Amino acid sequence: MSVAAYCIFCYRQIGTSGPATKTHLPWNDIILSSTSSCLLSACQNSYGLAKTEPGGGGCGANLPVHAEEKKLFMIGKIAKVTGSLILGGFVFITYEVLSLKKLLQIDTQAIHQEKLKSYVYIRTTSLNRSEYQGITYQARKEIHKAVRKILETEAKIFRRPFNEQFSTFDGEDHECALWLLLKRCQSEDKEVRLQAVQDLANNSHWHDYQYGTVAQTCDQRTAIGLARSKDIDLRFFLPPPPLPKIKNDYPIEDELRLLLVSLPQTGLDPCVQYFTSLALRESSQTLAAQRGGLWCFGGNGLPYCETLSKIPSETVELFCLQALVQHSKVSSHCDKIEAKGGLQLLQRIYQLRKDSAKIQRNIIRIIGNMALDERLHSSIVRAGWVSVLAEVMKSPHVIQSSHASRALANLDRETVKEKYPDGVYVLHPQYRSSQPIRADILFVHGLLGAAFKTWRQQDIDRRLDKKALEGEENYSQCWPKTWLASDCPALRIISVEYDTHLSDWKAKCPVEAHRKSIAYRSNELLDKLRAAGIGDRPLVWVSHSMGGLLVKKMLVDASKNPEMDKIVNNTRGIIFYSVPHHGSQLAEYSINARYLLFPSVEVKELSKDSPALKKLNDDFLSFAKDKKFSVLSFAETLPTHIGSMIKLHVVPLESAKLGIGDLIPVDVNHLNVCKPKKKDAFLYQRTLKFIQDVLAQELGD
Repeated sequence: MSVAAYCIFCYRQIGTSGPATKTHLPWNDIILSSTSSCLLSACQNSYGLAKTEPGGGGCGANLPVHAEEKKLFMIGKIAKVTGSLILGGFVFITYEVLSLKKLLQIDTQAIHQEKLKSYVYIRTTSLNRSEYQGITYQARKEIHKAVRKILETEAKIFRRPFNEQFSTFDGEDHECALWLLLKRCQSEDKEVRLQAVQDLANNSHWHDYQYGTVAQTCDQRTAIGLARSKDIDLRFFLPPPPLPKIKNDYPIEDELRLLLVSLPQTGLDPCVQYFTSLALRESSQTLAAQRGGLWCFGGNGLPYCETLSKIPSETVELFCLQALVQHSKVSSHCDKIEAKGGLQLLQRIYQLRKDSAKIQRNIIRIIGNMALDERLHSSIVRAGWVSVLAEVMKSPHVIQSSHASRALANLDRETVKEKYPDGVYVLHPQYRSSQPIRADILFVHGLLGAAFKTWRQQDIDRRLDKKALEGEENYSQCWPKTWLASDCPALRIISVEYDTHLSDWKAKCPVEAHRKSIAYRSNELLDKLRAAGIGDRPLVWVSHSMGGLLVKKMLVDASKNPEMDKIVNNTRGIIFYSVPHHGSQLAEYSINARYLLFPSVEVKELSKDSPALKKLNDDFLSFAKDKKFSVLSFAETLPTHIGSMIKLHVVPLESAKLGIGDLIPVDVNHLNVCKPKKKDAFLYQRTLKFIQDVLAQELGD
């Protein structure tokens, strides 16, 4: 390339040179010209290119040849050649650089626009709210808006893109940049922190890396607040940390068994001891089955026989988890579970048993119990449970989401001052909300009931009710959570759960029968309800069947205890759904078949004209009239099918009559008396009206 450039250069010089002309030269130029001619002749002679005539006009004939002149001539020759080479090389390099630059040229305008979208622009805004008020601040905001409008108009006129850096030039507080919000989340001012978490949760337009930045930099308090925010983006949370791999031949139930063995075994509550021994026994029988032979056991154990090829490891895990649930109710045992790596083990089981809702529910129940101890909060967060609970909160299944809601509420010490012990569930509000809570509604189920299934919408008969099938997608799994919460958002709705059984054959904890009596359950529930803040606000009780007897017993006991006096004084009304104030025919039937059913303590206490029931009713009426409680009672009028052969009127009309308040007969059976068919059904609308009437002062309009 350089040689070609040099040839072109020389060719252009020759082409542009004209004919030689004679000019009058000074003497020194003539001498130099003659010298040059002589030097050229000498060079030709030395290389044999030309021959000099004798006596001719050679170079030596006119002037002497000097060595310095010869040296200068050669230097000039070399310089001319070298200069041409350097010039050609420079031209070549320049050409190559320009070609390469053209090939690698990128649209810098597009890059600049992408930078404006991706960069986090931090405005130097003070955290002092007092600076946001006044004429100066408002004037500055208006000027900012005017400037942005001018810039937008200019961009449209000249058809050039608007600089997106100015898109938040006049942004409000909730439009603050990511890092400023993170800084505010750690402010000493609680109001500033709560607002910053809410602003973070409201962002739905960020890039993935911005959500990842929040997940990696936010503190424990902020992460829990985000998890308790409605419709939160799960990208705000880091996934659970990876766990070390285990051997394929090392079953999970063995790790659970070792964890149970490491927990204290002396001085235990009888029920805790029973569940622990049961779980260990089933684990040991599983190990024995692995060594050979068939295995079969019943009672409270695994209810079937299996061969070696079908050992139900999932069922054994469930037994061990039920034992851990009982241990997690003891604060000192929670410390041991955490110290032995129980949080990580539970995380592994949770990820492996994604298809088992019952196992996952028991695990989250354990986490909720451990979260009652604030010392364990950091360990729970580090184990990755916040992201798991945030995901479960989005579950369409009310049982799963309510267990997760309870665990997160116990972790959230920023906005929740109450603690929710095992068996106490918040149905509304399950998320952080700016809506102030004016009153509490407490739901208490009855015999064989539960905190959620008792209060579901009435089941649809697919054969008879074809119209109902059309609205089946609106079916409510728990009407207090869906219907009542939407009609009365200022209420805190709580449902409690306790184990009840018709027969001792199915008793979950058969030791110490007195634990299943109404008196024992009353004291146990009162302690839990006070921890949950029941009694701090106006209160309405809603009960079904035996739950109504439990409500009456709790109010009687609370009236005798100065520490529980708030519960009685703040009670505004009570709703009874088919409560057997004077006994139940179910108890009579069970007693007659005692050799078959072995009726439980709960059923025995429901005997018709029982002295204990009569005393409880008299004690309740004596102070309920003084307190002027508002009472609404519903009574069933249809018999209930128990099994395939028994048809029984569980609570007759005369037994449902309390003696005070209104009594309304309803054409339903005992199970459906607390399950409205739909939202506009009389059963629900009458219940709603009663709640709104007794809490009219608190709820306002």
